[in-house]
Amino acid sequence: MFKTTKGHLQTPHGVQLGYTQTTGQTPGIVFLGGFRSDMTGIKALALEKFCQENNKSFIRFDYRGHGTSTGSFEESTITTWTLDTLSVIDSLTEGPQILVGSSMGGWIMILAALARKSLIAALVGIAPAPDFTKRLLEDELSKEQLAELRQTGRAYIYSPYSEEPYLFTKLLIEDGQRNLVLGGAINLQCPVRLIHGLGDSSVPWNTSIKLAEALDTPDVELTLMKYGDHRLSDPDSIDKLIQTVRELC
Repeated sequence: MFKTTKGHLQTPHGVQLGYTQTTGQTPGIVFLGGFRSDMTGIKALALEKFCQENNKSFIRFDYRGHGTSTGSFEESTITTWTLDTLSVIDSLTEGPQILVGSSMGGWIMILAALARKSLIAALVGIAPAPDFTKRLLEDELSKEQLAELRQTGRAYIYSPYSEEPYLFTKLLIEDGQRNLVLGGAINLQCPVRLIHGLGDSSVPWNTSIKLAEALDTPDVELTLMKYGDHRLSDPDSIDKLIQTVRELC
Protein backbone atom coordinates (compact mmCIF):
# COMPACT_ATOMS: atom_id res chain seq x y z
CA MET A 1 0.00 0.00 0.00
CA PHE A 2 1.43 3.35 -1.01
CA LYS A 3 1.88 6.23 1.39
CA THR A 4 1.74 9.85 0.26
CA THR A 5 3.12 12.62 2.44
CA LYS A 6 3.39 16.38 2.07
CA GLY A 7 6.11 18.54 3.53
CA HIS A 8 8.76 21.19 3.08
CA LEU A 9 12.40 20.41 2.45
CA GLN A 10 14.91 22.79 4.02
CA THR A 11 17.69 23.10 1.47
CA PRO A 12 21.35 24.03 2.03
CA HIS A 13 20.60 27.18 0.02
CA GLY A 14 18.22 28.68 2.56
CA VAL A 15 14.83 27.95 1.00
CA GLN A 16 12.04 25.58 1.89
CA LEU A 17 10.67 23.55 -1.02
CA GLY A 18 7.11 22.31 -0.84
CA TYR A 19 6.77 18.72 -2.01
CA THR A 20 4.45 15.72 -2.13
CA GLN A 21 6.03 12.27 -2.02
CA THR A 22 4.58 8.84 -2.69
CA THR A 23 6.46 5.77 -1.49
CA GLY A 24 7.07 2.84 -3.84
CA GLN A 25 9.56 0.87 -5.84
CA THR A 26 12.40 2.17 -7.96
CA PRO A 27 13.12 3.50 -10.43
CA GLY A 28 11.34 6.41 -8.85
CA ILE A 29 9.89 9.32 -10.79
CA VAL A 30 10.58 12.99 -10.12
CA PHE A 31 8.40 15.57 -11.87
CA LEU A 32 9.96 18.92 -12.81
CA GLY A 33 7.46 21.62 -13.65
CA GLY A 34 7.67 24.53 -16.03
CA PHE A 35 8.23 28.26 -15.69
CA ARG A 36 5.67 29.78 -13.29
CA SER A 37 3.99 26.37 -12.89
CA ASP A 38 3.40 24.59 -9.60
CA MET A 39 3.15 20.94 -8.60
CA THR A 40 -0.66 20.76 -8.84
CA GLY A 41 -0.89 20.60 -12.64
CA ILE A 42 -2.65 17.91 -14.66
CA LYS A 43 0.54 16.12 -15.75
CA ALA A 44 2.00 15.97 -12.24
CA LEU A 45 -1.24 14.62 -10.77
CA ALA A 46 -1.67 12.08 -13.58
CA LEU A 47 1.85 10.76 -12.96
CA GLU A 48 1.19 10.61 -9.23
CA LYS A 49 -1.96 8.56 -9.82
CA PHE A 50 -0.06 6.17 -12.10
CA CYS A 51 2.66 5.72 -9.47
CA GLN A 52 0.15 5.12 -6.68
CA GLU A 53 -1.61 2.47 -8.76
CA ASN A 54 1.65 0.78 -9.75
CA ASN A 55 3.68 0.96 -6.52
CA LYS A 56 6.26 3.39 -7.91
CA SER A 57 7.91 6.09 -5.85
CA PHE A 58 7.06 9.61 -6.98
CA ILE A 59 7.88 13.19 -6.04
CA ARG A 60 6.39 16.44 -7.27
CA PHE A 61 7.65 19.72 -5.85
CA ASP A 62 7.70 23.48 -6.29
CA TYR A 63 10.86 25.35 -7.22
CA ARG A 64 11.74 28.34 -5.04
CA GLY A 65 9.48 31.27 -5.79
CA HIS A 66 6.77 28.90 -7.04
CA GLY A 67 3.67 27.46 -5.39
CA THR A 68 4.15 26.56 -1.73
CA SER A 69 7.93 27.04 -1.68
CA THR A 70 9.70 30.01 -0.15
CA GLY A 71 12.16 32.27 -1.94
CA SER A 72 11.92 35.17 -4.34
CA PHE A 73 10.83 34.45 -7.91
CA GLU A 74 12.54 37.61 -9.17
CA GLU A 75 15.86 36.53 -7.69
CA SER A 76 15.62 32.98 -9.04
CA THR A 77 17.41 31.60 -12.09
CA ILE A 78 18.00 28.40 -14.02
CA THR A 79 20.94 27.75 -11.69
CA THR A 80 18.93 28.14 -8.49
CA TRP A 81 16.06 26.00 -9.79
CA THR A 82 18.56 23.32 -10.79
CA LEU A 83 20.00 23.46 -7.27
CA ASP A 84 16.46 23.00 -5.91
CA THR A 85 16.05 19.91 -8.08
CA LEU A 86 19.36 18.46 -6.91
CA SER A 87 18.37 19.07 -3.29
CA VAL A 88 15.16 17.08 -3.85
CA ILE A 89 17.04 14.23 -5.57
CA ASP A 90 19.76 14.11 -2.91
CA SER A 91 17.50 14.41 0.14
CA LEU A 92 14.22 12.73 -0.79
CA THR A 93 15.03 9.91 -3.22
CA GLU A 94 16.77 6.55 -3.04
CA GLY A 95 18.04 4.53 -5.97
CA PRO A 96 17.69 5.29 -9.68
CA GLN A 97 15.24 7.97 -10.81
CA ILE A 98 13.37 8.89 -13.97
CA LEU A 99 13.23 12.66 -14.36
CA VAL A 100 10.14 13.98 -16.14
CA GLY A 101 10.58 17.62 -17.17
CA SER A 102 7.84 19.81 -18.58
CA SER A 103 8.78 22.89 -20.65
CA MET A 104 11.48 24.69 -18.60
CA GLY A 105 11.60 21.51 -16.52
CA GLY A 106 13.02 19.81 -19.61
CA TRP A 107 16.02 22.14 -19.41
CA ILE A 108 16.37 21.66 -15.66
CA MET A 109 16.16 17.89 -16.15
CA ILE A 110 19.18 17.92 -18.49
CA LEU A 111 21.25 20.03 -16.11
CA ALA A 112 20.30 17.87 -13.11
CA ALA A 113 21.04 14.66 -15.02
CA LEU A 114 24.49 15.97 -15.97
CA ALA A 115 25.15 16.68 -12.31
CA ARG A 116 23.88 13.29 -11.04
CA LYS A 117 24.56 10.87 -13.90
CA SER A 118 24.86 7.78 -11.71
CA LEU A 119 21.39 8.32 -10.25
CA ILE A 120 19.44 8.85 -13.48
CA ALA A 121 17.65 5.88 -15.04
CA ALA A 122 15.95 7.81 -17.85
CA LEU A 123 14.65 11.20 -18.92
CA VAL A 124 11.25 12.21 -20.28
CA GLY A 125 10.87 15.69 -21.78
CA ILE A 126 7.37 17.10 -22.29
CA ALA A 127 7.58 20.03 -24.71
CA PRO A 128 11.09 20.59 -23.37
CA ALA A 129 12.41 24.15 -23.51
CA PRO A 130 16.20 24.03 -23.18
CA ASP A 131 17.94 27.36 -23.74
CA PHE A 132 14.62 29.24 -23.86
CA THR A 133 16.23 32.37 -22.43
CA LYS A 134 18.52 32.57 -25.48
CA ARG A 135 15.52 32.28 -27.80
CA LEU A 136 13.75 35.02 -25.86
CA LEU A 137 16.72 37.33 -26.18
CA GLU A 138 17.33 36.71 -29.87
CA ASP A 139 13.89 36.07 -31.34
CA GLU A 140 10.97 36.97 -29.10
CA LEU A 141 11.64 40.15 -27.15
CA SER A 142 10.72 43.30 -29.06
CA LYS A 143 13.03 46.31 -29.23
CA GLU A 144 10.88 47.99 -26.60
CA GLN A 145 11.09 44.98 -24.30
CA LEU A 146 14.85 44.72 -24.76
CA ALA A 147 15.18 48.40 -23.88
CA GLU A 148 13.01 47.87 -20.81
CA LEU A 149 15.14 44.89 -19.82
CA ARG A 150 18.34 46.93 -20.08
CA GLN A 151 16.91 49.89 -18.19
CA THR A 152 14.91 48.22 -15.43
CA GLY A 153 16.28 44.67 -15.34
CA ARG A 154 12.89 43.19 -16.18
CA ALA A 155 10.49 42.64 -19.05
CA TYR A 156 6.93 41.34 -19.24
CA ILE A 157 5.63 38.94 -21.88
CA TYR A 158 2.01 37.93 -22.30
CA SER A 159 1.27 34.21 -22.57
CA PRO A 160 -1.87 32.38 -23.71
CA TYR A 161 -1.53 30.25 -20.58
CA SER A 162 -1.83 33.05 -18.02
CA GLU A 163 -4.05 36.07 -17.43
CA GLU A 164 -1.06 37.95 -16.04
CA PRO A 165 2.07 38.61 -18.14
CA TYR A 166 5.16 36.57 -17.32
CA LEU A 167 8.06 38.41 -15.73
CA PHE A 168 11.50 37.79 -17.20
CA THR A 169 14.49 39.33 -15.46
CA LYS A 170 17.90 40.33 -16.71
CA LEU A 171 19.30 38.06 -13.98
CA LEU A 172 17.40 35.06 -15.37
CA ILE A 173 18.48 35.69 -18.96
CA GLU A 174 22.14 36.29 -18.09
CA ASP A 175 22.20 33.15 -15.95
CA GLY A 176 20.52 31.22 -18.75
CA GLN A 177 23.41 32.09 -21.03
CA ARG A 178 25.73 30.27 -18.61
CA ASN A 179 23.57 27.14 -18.69
CA LEU A 180 23.00 26.63 -22.42
CA VAL A 181 22.99 22.97 -23.46
CA LEU A 182 22.25 22.98 -27.20
CA GLY A 183 25.55 24.45 -28.34
CA GLY A 184 27.40 21.11 -28.32
CA ALA A 185 27.14 17.46 -27.35
CA ILE A 186 25.22 16.60 -24.17
CA ASN A 187 27.16 13.86 -22.43
CA LEU A 188 24.35 11.63 -21.21
CA GLN A 189 23.95 7.91 -21.95
CA CYS A 190 20.56 7.13 -20.37
CA PRO A 191 17.37 6.51 -22.36
CA VAL A 192 15.60 9.75 -23.31
CA ARG A 193 12.00 10.15 -24.49
CA LEU A 194 10.72 13.46 -25.84
CA ILE A 195 7.07 14.38 -26.44
CA HIS A 196 6.17 17.58 -28.29
CA GLY A 197 3.03 19.04 -29.83
CA LEU A 198 2.97 20.20 -33.44
CA GLY A 199 0.59 22.93 -32.30
CA ASP A 200 2.99 24.28 -29.68
CA SER A 201 3.04 28.07 -30.06
CA SER A 202 5.39 28.65 -27.11
CA VAL A 203 8.28 26.26 -27.78
CA PRO A 204 8.78 25.19 -31.42
CA TRP A 205 8.64 21.43 -31.85
CA ASN A 206 11.98 21.45 -33.66
CA THR A 207 13.52 22.31 -30.27
CA SER A 208 13.03 18.65 -29.40
CA ILE A 209 14.77 17.63 -32.61
CA LYS A 210 17.74 19.84 -31.70
CA LEU A 211 17.81 18.31 -28.24
CA ALA A 212 17.66 14.77 -29.63
CA GLU A 213 20.56 15.56 -31.98
CA ALA A 214 22.66 17.05 -29.17
CA LEU A 215 22.30 14.09 -26.81
CA ASP A 216 25.14 11.56 -26.91
CA THR A 217 22.92 8.61 -26.06
CA PRO A 218 21.72 6.55 -29.03
CA ASP A 219 18.54 5.67 -27.12
CA VAL A 220 16.42 8.73 -27.94
CA GLU A 221 12.83 8.66 -29.16
CA LEU A 222 10.74 11.68 -30.15
CA THR A 223 6.95 11.57 -30.37
CA LEU A 224 5.13 14.43 -32.10
CA MET A 225 1.50 14.89 -31.07
CA LYS A 226 -0.28 16.25 -34.15
CA TYR A 227 -2.92 18.19 -32.23
CA GLY A 228 -0.91 18.85 -29.08
CA ASP A 229 -0.28 22.36 -27.76
CA HIS A 230 2.44 23.43 -25.34
CA ARG A 231 0.70 22.13 -22.25
CA LEU A 232 0.16 18.59 -23.59
CA SER A 233 -2.48 18.09 -20.91
CA ASP A 234 -5.19 16.76 -23.21
CA PRO A 235 -6.26 13.11 -22.70
CA ASP A 236 -4.28 11.75 -25.68
CA SER A 237 -1.09 13.47 -24.54
CA ILE A 238 -1.53 12.32 -20.95
CA ASP A 239 -2.07 8.75 -22.19
CA LYS A 240 1.15 9.01 -24.21
CA LEU A 241 3.05 10.33 -21.20
CA ILE A 242 1.84 7.51 -18.95
CA GLN A 243 2.59 4.88 -21.62
CA THR A 244 6.10 6.29 -22.04
CA VAL A 245 6.83 6.25 -18.31
CA ARG A 246 5.36 2.77 -17.95
CA GLU A 247 7.66 1.41 -20.66
CA LEU A 248 10.73 3.03 -19.08
CA CYS A 249 9.84 1.58 -15.68
